[in-house]
Amino acid sequence: MTGSTPAHFTADDYRARMERAARAAADAGLAGLLVAPGPDLVWLTGYTPTAVTERLTVLVLVPGHDPVLVVPALEAPDAAQASGAGALTLRDWTDGKDPYAATAALLGGTGRFGVSDNAWAMHLLRLQKALPGTSYASLTDALPMLRAVKDAAELELMTAAGAAADATFEEIRTVRFAGRRESEVAADLGRLLLEHGHAVVDFTIVASGPNGANPHHEVGDRVIERGDMVVLDFGGLKDGYGSDTSRTVHVGEPTDEERRVHDIVREAQEAGFCAVRPGVACQEVDRAARAVIADAGYGAYFIHRTGHGIGVTTHEPPYMIEGEEQPLLPGMCFSVEPGIYLPGRFGVRIEDIVTVTEDGGRRLNDTTREMVIVD
Repeated sequence: MTGSTPAHFTADDYRARMERAARAAADAGLAGLLVAPGPDLVWLTGYTPTAVTERLTVLVLVPGHDPVLVVPALEAPDAAQASGAGALTLRDWTDGKDPYAATAALLGGTGRFGVSDNAWAMHLLRLQKALPGTSYASLTDALPMLRAVKDAAELELMTAAGAAADATFEEIRTVRFAGRRESEVAADLGRLLLEHGHAVVDFTIVASGPNGANPHHEVGDRVIERGDMVVLDFGGLKDGYGSDTSRTVHVGEPTDEERRVHDIVREAQEAGFCAVRPGVACQEVDRAARAVIADAGYGAYFIHRTGHGIGVTTHEPPYMIEGEEQPLLPGMCFSVEPGIYLPGRFGVRIEDIVTVTEDGGRRLNDTTREMVIVD
């Protein structure tokens, strides 16, 4: 990866994000935020270090103060080229100096700070040693919705990523499945995602026959046979934003039971989508999809949540799961992906990414949700 993301956003965009994050921190009772290299740093500044090492890199956001990015001196030229560099102050440090003392001076002596989840324990412990009066909370716990609501430009990129995943499915459904290994079809999926503009392929699940009963099946060398149901789940990052879609195809003509199970999952997916609208609790999306499957007698075989948020990572808050009372807000993006998994036999999953609109929801995946027959 390079030192900056594609230039879809300006320094003003990143400035607005950092100001929003600082306000959210204050509203949550935090003294500030410490953001290590990872998706939060990319989203806030456009900066991705060429390598994440033992040298401290951290964005310091303290309400009422200008943002400061503390970086090793040897990486400062790359950081200065990041899209959001114009919206912050760079403070570099050289080997032999104490970066924790320099960072501590930006924080004050006390307070509770939000810390990005992928911060190294080594860095956090040394900072805490320098500032024994401070305490820390993970951003997932303290500000779970920080990146959840996408603006118009982000939604445009999310839509393009979904369209690229759809184009991948339209091509993969034309390849031969019978007689080929799962790993071969998975390689086709990965190649097609890249050909349609993805920079990163996160996963290409090809789960045939009984393997389809494992929602996170690791692709193997099983030879796909005629009569198999095949779960396809694939996605990655295109221009910094995620795609994730699932369709279940059948090799040759399905049985009546296979058609019935597929239809139930399709109806459940539709019910989950129809539940999407502003103000509705996330758990209501899960309840709507799960009720269809439970009413059909397969409730015990729907063994995961209905959905997860997506953005600069393919899994992030919010989650469509029982107990999640976070209201849906316009601009949120998440999957709706119910499934039925019959051990030792087959599985079915249908997944779209959905964004919340002002009066409902909009799918970012538009390929057919009817059963597709492949060769």
